[in-house]
Amino acid sequence: MPRVIEDTVGAFVPGPRLELDGAADGPLNGLDFAAKDLFDIAGSVTGFGSPDWARTHPPAAGTAPAVAALLAAGARLRGKTKTVELAYGLTGENIWHGTPTNPAAPDRFPGGSSCGSAAAVAAGLVDLALGSDTGGSVRIPASYCGLFGIRPSWGAVSLAGACALAASFDTAGWFAARASLLRRVGEVLLPPGGEAPLGPVLKVQEAWVNATPATAAALTPALEALEGLLGPAMQVKLVPETLEQAFENFRVAQAEEAWATLGSWVEATSPKFGPGVAERFAAAKAVQPAQATTARAYRDAFRLRIRAVLAGGAVLAYPTSPIPAPKLDVNAESQQAIRERTMGVTAIAGLAGLCEVTIPAARAEGAPVGLSLVAAPGRDRALLALAERLAEALHLPA
Repeated sequence: MPRVIEDTVGAFVPGPRLELDGAADGPLNGLDFAAKDLFDIAGSVTGFGSPDWARTHPPAAGTAPAVAALLAAGARLRGKTKTVELAYGLTGENIWHGTPTNPAAPDRFPGGSSCGSAAAVAAGLVDLALGSDTGGSVRIPASYCGLFGIRPSWGAVSLAGACALAASFDTAGWFAARASLLRRVGEVLLPPGGEAPLGPVLKVQEAWVNATPATAAALTPALEALEGLLGPAMQVKLVPETLEQAFENFRVAQAEEAWATLGSWVEATSPKFGPGVAERFAAAKAVQPAQATTARAYRDAFRLRIRAVLAGGAVLAYPTSPIPAPKLDVNAESQQAIRERTMGVTAIAGLAGLCEVTIPAARAEGAPVGLSLVAAPGRDRALLALAERLAEALHLPA
Protein backbone atom coordinates (compact mmCIF):
# COMPACT_ATOMS: atom_id res chain seq x y z
CA MET A 1 0.00 0.00 0.00
CA PRO A 2 1.33 3.48 -0.84
CA ARG A 3 1.81 5.79 2.11
CA VAL A 4 -0.95 8.24 2.96
CA ILE A 5 -0.02 11.82 2.10
CA GLU A 6 -1.36 14.49 4.41
CA ASP A 7 -1.20 17.79 2.56
CA THR A 8 0.14 19.96 5.37
CA VAL A 9 1.10 22.87 3.09
CA GLY A 10 -1.87 23.14 0.72
CA ALA A 11 0.13 21.97 -2.30
CA PHE A 12 -2.57 19.88 -4.00
CA VAL A 13 -5.67 21.18 -5.76
CA PRO A 14 -8.83 21.02 -3.64
CA GLY A 15 -11.10 18.02 -3.97
CA PRO A 16 -10.50 14.28 -4.33
CA ARG A 17 -6.85 13.43 -4.95
CA LEU A 18 -6.04 12.08 -8.42
CA GLU A 19 -3.60 9.15 -8.02
CA LEU A 20 -2.21 6.68 -10.55
CA ASP A 21 0.17 3.74 -10.13
CA GLY A 22 3.35 3.68 -12.18
CA ALA A 23 4.75 0.72 -14.06
CA ALA A 24 5.83 -2.28 -12.02
CA ASP A 25 9.48 -1.55 -12.70
CA GLY A 26 11.55 1.24 -14.20
CA PRO A 27 14.27 3.74 -13.29
CA LEU A 28 11.91 5.77 -11.06
CA ASN A 29 10.16 2.80 -9.43
CA GLY A 30 9.21 3.44 -5.81
CA LEU A 31 9.16 7.22 -6.18
CA ASP A 32 6.15 9.50 -5.82
CA PHE A 33 5.49 12.50 -8.05
CA ALA A 34 2.95 15.27 -8.48
CA ALA A 35 1.97 17.21 -11.59
CA LYS A 36 1.00 20.84 -11.95
CA ASP A 37 -2.67 21.24 -12.77
CA LEU A 38 -2.06 22.24 -16.36
CA PHE A 39 -0.98 18.73 -17.44
CA ASP A 40 -3.82 16.57 -18.71
CA ILE A 41 -4.76 13.27 -17.09
CA ALA A 42 -7.17 11.17 -19.14
CA GLY A 43 -10.72 11.34 -17.79
CA SER A 44 -10.01 14.29 -15.47
CA VAL A 45 -10.67 17.99 -15.94
CA THR A 46 -7.51 20.09 -16.04
CA GLY A 47 -8.20 23.11 -13.84
CA PHE A 48 -5.37 25.45 -14.91
CA GLY A 49 -5.70 27.26 -11.58
CA SER A 50 -9.08 28.73 -12.48
CA PRO A 51 -12.58 27.55 -11.45
CA ASP A 52 -13.93 29.19 -14.63
CA TRP A 53 -11.47 27.26 -16.79
CA ALA A 54 -12.46 24.00 -15.10
CA ARG A 55 -16.15 24.85 -15.53
CA THR A 56 -15.81 25.49 -19.26
CA HIS A 57 -13.61 22.53 -20.25
CA PRO A 58 -14.42 18.82 -20.51
CA PRO A 59 -12.33 16.00 -19.02
CA ALA A 60 -9.10 15.36 -20.90
CA ALA A 61 -9.22 12.70 -23.59
CA GLY A 62 -5.61 11.62 -23.01
CA THR A 63 -2.71 11.93 -20.58
CA ALA A 64 0.11 14.39 -21.26
CA PRO A 65 3.20 12.54 -22.57
CA ALA A 66 5.42 14.03 -19.83
CA VAL A 67 3.16 12.54 -17.16
CA ALA A 68 2.86 9.27 -19.06
CA ALA A 69 6.66 9.00 -19.31
CA LEU A 70 7.07 9.30 -15.53
CA LEU A 71 4.37 6.69 -14.96
CA ALA A 72 6.03 4.37 -17.49
CA ALA A 73 9.33 4.86 -15.62
CA GLY A 74 7.69 3.47 -12.48
CA ALA A 75 6.86 6.66 -10.56
CA ARG A 76 3.46 6.92 -8.87
CA LEU A 77 1.31 10.02 -9.38
CA ARG A 78 0.07 11.28 -6.01
CA GLY A 79 -1.99 14.25 -7.16
CA LYS A 80 -2.35 17.44 -9.17
CA THR A 81 -0.79 20.57 -7.68
CA LYS A 82 -1.98 24.14 -7.48
CA THR A 83 -0.94 26.78 -9.97
CA VAL A 84 -1.46 30.49 -10.38
CA GLU A 85 -4.51 31.18 -12.59
CA LEU A 86 -3.64 30.26 -16.19
CA ALA A 87 0.01 30.09 -15.05
CA TYR A 88 0.33 33.87 -15.38
CA GLY A 89 2.16 34.89 -12.18
CA LEU A 90 5.35 34.49 -10.15
CA THR A 91 4.36 34.68 -6.46
CA GLY A 92 2.25 31.52 -6.20
CA GLU A 93 -0.89 33.32 -5.05
CA ASN A 94 -4.27 31.76 -5.92
CA ILE A 95 -7.30 33.25 -4.19
CA TRP A 96 -9.64 30.46 -5.36
CA HIS A 97 -7.66 27.40 -4.32
CA GLY A 98 -5.47 28.94 -1.63
CA THR A 99 -1.81 29.86 -1.80
CA PRO A 100 0.50 26.96 -0.83
CA THR A 101 2.73 27.43 2.17
CA ASN A 102 6.44 27.78 1.47
CA PRO A 103 7.84 24.97 3.66
CA ALA A 104 11.29 26.58 3.74
CA ALA A 105 9.99 30.02 4.77
CA PRO A 106 6.34 29.90 5.89
CA ASP A 107 6.03 33.69 6.16
CA ARG A 108 6.95 34.10 2.49
CA PHE A 109 5.40 33.28 -0.87
CA PRO A 110 6.27 29.89 -2.44
CA GLY A 111 6.76 31.36 -5.92
CA GLY A 112 4.71 30.64 -8.99
CA SER A 113 3.21 29.64 -11.15
CA SER A 114 4.37 26.08 -10.28
CA CYS A 115 3.78 26.88 -6.61
CA GLY A 116 2.05 23.65 -5.60
CA SER A 117 4.67 21.42 -7.19
CA ALA A 118 7.47 23.25 -5.39
CA ALA A 119 5.64 23.16 -2.05
CA ALA A 120 4.90 19.44 -2.40
CA VAL A 121 8.57 18.57 -2.93
CA ALA A 122 9.89 21.00 -0.32
CA ALA A 123 7.49 19.53 2.27
CA GLY A 124 8.56 15.98 1.43
CA LEU A 125 5.07 15.01 0.25
CA VAL A 126 6.51 13.67 -3.04
CA ASP A 127 9.98 12.96 -4.34
CA LEU A 128 9.66 14.98 -7.53
CA ALA A 129 7.09 17.16 -9.26
CA LEU A 130 6.34 18.42 -12.75
CA GLY A 131 5.89 22.11 -13.35
CA SER A 132 6.03 24.47 -16.28
CA ASP A 133 8.29 27.46 -16.83
CA THR A 134 7.48 30.31 -19.19
CA GLY A 135 8.95 33.33 -17.42
CA GLY A 136 10.51 31.66 -14.38
CA SER A 137 7.74 29.46 -12.98
CA VAL A 138 10.01 26.53 -12.07
CA ARG A 139 13.22 28.43 -11.42
CA ILE A 140 11.74 31.01 -9.02
CA PRO A 141 9.72 28.65 -6.79
CA ALA A 142 12.74 26.32 -6.68
CA SER A 143 14.89 29.21 -5.47
CA TYR A 144 12.24 30.42 -3.00
CA CYS A 145 11.61 26.93 -1.55
CA GLY A 146 15.21 25.70 -1.45
CA LEU A 147 14.98 23.08 -4.21
CA PHE A 148 16.76 21.89 -7.30
CA GLY A 149 14.80 22.83 -10.40
CA ILE A 150 15.26 22.84 -14.15
CA ARG A 151 13.90 24.81 -17.05
CA PRO A 152 14.95 22.57 -19.97
CA SER A 153 15.96 23.82 -23.38
CA TRP A 154 12.86 25.07 -25.17
CA GLY A 155 11.16 22.13 -26.91
CA ALA A 156 13.28 19.45 -25.22
CA VAL A 157 10.36 17.99 -23.22
CA SER A 158 6.92 17.52 -24.74
CA LEU A 159 4.19 19.93 -23.73
CA ALA A 160 1.51 18.05 -25.63
CA GLY A 161 -1.52 17.69 -23.39
CA ALA A 162 -0.55 20.74 -21.32
CA CYS A 163 -2.37 24.06 -21.17
CA ALA A 164 -0.38 26.72 -23.00
CA LEU A 165 0.34 30.29 -21.97
CA ALA A 166 2.94 31.49 -24.50
CA ALA A 167 3.93 28.54 -26.66
CA SER A 168 7.32 29.75 -27.88
CA PHE A 169 8.43 30.34 -24.28
CA ASP A 170 6.64 27.52 -22.40
CA THR A 171 8.76 24.62 -21.13
CA ALA A 172 8.03 21.54 -18.99
CA GLY A 173 10.35 21.54 -15.97
CA TRP A 174 10.61 19.66 -12.70
CA PHE A 175 11.68 19.90 -9.06
CA ALA A 176 13.58 17.58 -6.73
CA ALA A 177 15.18 17.85 -3.31
CA ARG A 178 18.29 15.98 -4.51
CA ALA A 179 20.53 16.79 -7.47
CA SER A 180 20.89 13.14 -8.46
CA LEU A 181 17.12 12.75 -8.70
CA LEU A 182 16.80 15.90 -10.81
CA ARG A 183 19.29 14.26 -13.20
CA ARG A 184 17.54 10.87 -13.12
CA VAL A 185 14.25 12.47 -14.10
CA GLY A 186 16.09 14.11 -16.98
CA GLU A 187 17.23 10.69 -18.17
CA VAL A 188 13.54 9.80 -18.51
CA LEU A 189 12.19 13.02 -20.01
CA LEU A 190 15.04 14.51 -22.04
CA PRO A 191 16.10 13.46 -25.54
CA PRO A 192 19.47 11.71 -25.77
CA GLY A 193 22.71 13.58 -26.39
CA GLY A 194 24.37 16.75 -25.17
CA GLU A 195 26.60 15.15 -22.53
CA ALA A 196 29.90 16.80 -23.61
CA PRO A 197 31.75 18.57 -20.79
CA LEU A 198 30.93 22.21 -20.04
CA GLY A 199 33.12 25.22 -19.36
CA PRO A 200 34.37 27.87 -18.83
CA VAL A 201 32.22 29.72 -16.28
CA LEU A 202 30.91 33.15 -17.24
CA LYS A 203 29.90 35.37 -14.30
CA VAL A 204 27.10 37.55 -15.63
CA GLN A 205 27.87 40.98 -14.18
CA GLU A 206 24.41 42.50 -14.62
CA ALA A 207 22.66 39.65 -12.79
CA TRP A 208 25.00 39.80 -9.80
CA VAL A 209 24.62 43.60 -9.55
CA ASN A 210 20.84 43.19 -9.86
CA ALA A 211 20.78 40.93 -6.78
CA THR A 212 20.56 42.35 -3.28
CA PRO A 213 23.93 42.53 -1.50
CA ALA A 214 22.78 39.82 0.94
CA THR A 215 21.81 37.47 -1.90
CA ALA A 216 25.04 38.06 -3.84
CA ALA A 217 27.18 37.56 -0.73
CA ALA A 218 25.35 34.37 0.25
CA LEU A 219 25.87 32.85 -3.22
CA THR A 220 29.53 33.81 -3.63
CA PRO A 221 30.87 30.62 -1.95
CA ALA A 222 28.80 28.53 -4.40
CA LEU A 223 30.31 30.42 -7.33
CA GLU A 224 33.77 29.78 -5.87
CA ALA A 225 32.96 26.07 -5.60
CA LEU A 226 31.90 26.10 -9.26
CA GLU A 227 35.22 27.70 -10.12
CA GLY A 228 36.90 24.84 -8.28
CA LEU A 229 35.25 22.47 -10.77
CA LEU A 230 35.59 24.43 -14.02
CA GLY A 231 38.33 27.00 -13.41
CA PRO A 232 38.25 30.74 -12.68
CA ALA A 233 35.13 32.53 -13.86
CA MET A 234 35.31 35.14 -16.58
CA GLN A 235 33.24 38.22 -15.80
CA VAL A 236 31.07 39.23 -18.74
CA LYS A 237 28.57 41.96 -19.53
CA LEU A 238 25.91 39.87 -21.24
CA VAL A 239 23.02 42.33 -21.56
CA PRO A 240 24.54 45.75 -22.31
CA GLU A 241 21.11 47.11 -23.23
CA THR A 242 20.12 46.51 -19.53
CA LEU A 243 18.05 43.87 -17.79
CA GLU A 244 15.14 46.31 -17.71
CA GLN A 245 15.02 46.30 -21.50
CA ALA A 246 15.32 42.52 -21.57
CA PHE A 247 12.34 42.29 -19.22
CA GLU A 248 10.22 44.72 -21.21
CA ASN A 249 10.83 42.94 -24.51
CA PHE A 250 10.19 39.57 -22.89
CA ARG A 251 6.99 40.92 -21.31
CA VAL A 252 5.65 42.20 -24.61
CA ALA A 253 6.56 39.10 -26.63
CA GLN A 254 5.08 36.82 -23.98
CA ALA A 255 1.97 38.96 -23.63
CA GLU A 256 1.29 38.92 -27.37
CA GLU A 257 1.39 35.11 -27.33
CA ALA A 258 -0.65 34.85 -24.12
CA TRP A 259 -3.45 36.92 -25.63
CA ALA A 260 -3.30 35.00 -28.92
CA THR A 261 -3.52 31.74 -26.95
CA LEU A 262 -6.07 32.62 -24.26
CA GLY A 263 -7.67 35.89 -25.29
CA SER A 264 -10.62 34.31 -27.09
CA TRP A 265 -11.51 32.28 -23.99
CA VAL A 266 -11.09 35.32 -21.72
CA GLU A 267 -13.36 37.42 -23.94
CA ALA A 268 -16.00 34.71 -24.29
CA THR A 269 -16.02 33.66 -20.62
CA SER A 270 -15.30 36.88 -18.69
CA PRO A 271 -13.62 34.81 -15.95
CA LYS A 272 -13.10 36.10 -12.43
CA PHE A 273 -9.41 36.68 -11.78
CA GLY A 274 -7.44 37.25 -8.62
CA PRO A 275 -5.10 40.20 -8.00
CA GLY A 276 -2.63 40.88 -10.78
CA VAL A 277 -3.90 38.30 -13.26
CA ALA A 278 -6.67 40.45 -14.70
CA GLU A 279 -4.23 43.32 -15.06
CA ARG A 280 -1.72 41.13 -16.91
CA PHE A 281 -4.37 39.97 -19.38
CA ALA A 282 -5.56 43.54 -19.87
CA ALA A 283 -2.00 44.57 -20.64
CA ALA A 284 -1.65 41.62 -23.01
CA LYS A 285 -4.77 42.67 -24.88
CA ALA A 286 -3.41 46.21 -25.17
CA VAL A 287 -0.12 45.21 -26.84
CA GLN A 288 0.12 47.03 -30.16
CA PRO A 289 1.41 45.32 -33.33
CA ALA A 290 4.39 47.68 -33.56
CA GLN A 291 5.36 46.89 -29.95
CA ALA A 292 5.17 43.17 -30.61
CA THR A 293 7.21 43.44 -33.80
CA THR A 294 9.95 45.32 -31.93
CA ALA A 295 9.94 42.76 -29.09
CA ARG A 296 10.18 39.82 -31.48
CA ALA A 297 13.07 41.45 -33.34
CA TYR A 298 14.85 42.05 -30.04
CA ARG A 299 14.32 38.43 -29.10
CA ASP A 300 15.76 37.16 -32.38
CA ALA A 301 18.89 39.29 -32.03
CA PHE A 302 19.27 38.42 -28.34
CA ARG A 303 18.99 34.70 -29.08
CA LEU A 304 21.66 34.80 -31.78
CA ARG A 305 24.07 36.75 -29.57
CA ILE A 306 23.67 34.63 -26.44
CA ARG A 307 23.76 31.31 -28.26
CA ALA A 308 27.00 32.36 -29.96
CA VAL A 309 28.55 33.07 -26.55
CA LEU A 310 27.53 29.61 -25.27
CA ALA A 311 28.21 27.56 -28.41
CA GLY A 312 31.56 26.24 -27.19
CA GLY A 313 30.18 24.92 -23.89
CA ALA A 314 30.40 27.97 -21.63
CA VAL A 315 28.17 28.10 -18.55
CA LEU A 316 26.52 31.24 -17.24
CA ALA A 317 26.34 31.58 -13.46
CA TYR A 318 24.19 34.06 -11.56
CA PRO A 319 21.59 34.35 -8.78
CA THR A 320 18.36 32.66 -9.86
CA SER A 321 16.34 35.37 -8.16
CA PRO A 322 17.72 38.74 -7.06
CA ILE A 323 16.03 38.39 -3.68
CA PRO A 324 14.66 35.68 -1.39
CA ALA A 325 10.92 35.01 -1.55
CA PRO A 326 8.90 38.14 -0.69
CA LYS A 327 6.92 38.21 2.55
CA LEU A 328 3.22 37.33 2.37
CA ASP A 329 2.21 40.82 3.46
CA VAL A 330 4.11 42.65 0.70
CA ASN A 331 1.93 45.20 -1.09
CA ALA A 332 0.93 45.01 -4.75
CA GLU A 333 3.31 47.78 -5.83
CA SER A 334 6.28 46.03 -4.27
CA GLN A 335 5.20 42.70 -5.78
CA GLN A 336 5.24 44.26 -9.25
CA ALA A 337 8.67 45.80 -8.68
CA ILE A 338 10.03 42.43 -7.53
CA ARG A 339 8.44 40.73 -10.56
CA GLU A 340 10.12 43.11 -13.00
CA ARG A 341 13.50 42.90 -11.26
CA THR A 342 13.31 39.10 -11.19
CA MET A 343 12.13 38.60 -14.75
CA GLY A 344 14.94 40.76 -16.10
CA VAL A 345 17.16 37.84 -15.12
CA THR A 346 14.85 34.93 -15.91
CA ALA A 347 14.33 36.49 -19.36
CA ILE A 348 17.91 35.56 -20.31
CA ALA A 349 17.12 31.85 -20.69
CA GLY A 350 13.54 32.57 -21.74
CA LEU A 351 14.42 34.80 -24.67
CA ALA A 352 17.23 32.55 -25.90
CA GLY A 353 15.57 29.16 -25.27
CA LEU A 354 18.41 28.01 -22.99
CA CYS A 355 18.49 25.28 -20.35
CA GLU A 356 18.85 26.47 -16.75
CA VAL A 357 19.28 24.56 -13.49
CA THR A 358 18.90 26.28 -10.13
CA ILE A 359 20.70 24.92 -7.08
CA PRO A 360 19.63 25.60 -3.45
CA ALA A 361 23.06 26.97 -2.68
CA ALA A 362 22.50 29.32 0.26
CA ARG A 363 20.18 31.29 2.52
CA ALA A 364 19.91 35.06 2.74
CA GLU A 365 17.75 37.09 5.10
CA GLY A 366 16.51 33.83 6.65
CA ALA A 367 15.25 32.27 3.42
CA PRO A 368 16.66 30.15 0.56
CA VAL A 369 18.32 31.62 -2.53
CA GLY A 370 19.38 29.67 -5.61
CA LEU A 371 22.38 29.79 -7.93
CA SER A 372 21.57 29.28 -11.60
CA LEU A 373 23.74 27.45 -14.13
CA VAL A 374 22.76 28.14 -17.73
CA ALA A 375 23.98 26.45 -20.90
CA ALA A 376 23.27 26.35 -24.63
CA PRO A 377 20.18 24.57 -25.95
CA GLY A 378 20.58 20.81 -26.01
CA ARG A 379 23.16 20.73 -23.21
CA ASP A 380 20.57 19.77 -20.58
CA ARG A 381 22.10 16.44 -19.61
CA ALA A 382 25.56 17.93 -19.20
CA LEU A 383 24.12 20.77 -17.12
CA LEU A 384 22.31 18.32 -14.82
CA ALA A 385 25.55 16.37 -14.37
CA LEU A 386 27.42 19.58 -13.53
CA ALA A 387 24.72 20.57 -11.04
CA GLU A 388 25.15 17.21 -9.32
CA ARG A 389 28.92 17.69 -9.09
CA LEU A 390 28.45 21.17 -7.65
CA ALA A 391 25.90 19.91 -5.13
CA GLU A 392 28.42 17.32 -3.95
CA ALA A 393 31.11 20.02 -3.64
CA LEU A 394 28.75 22.15 -1.56
CA HIS A 395 27.64 19.15 0.55
CA LEU A 396 24.05 19.62 -0.58
CA PRO A 397 21.63 16.69 -1.01
CA ALA A 398 23.07 14.96 -4.05
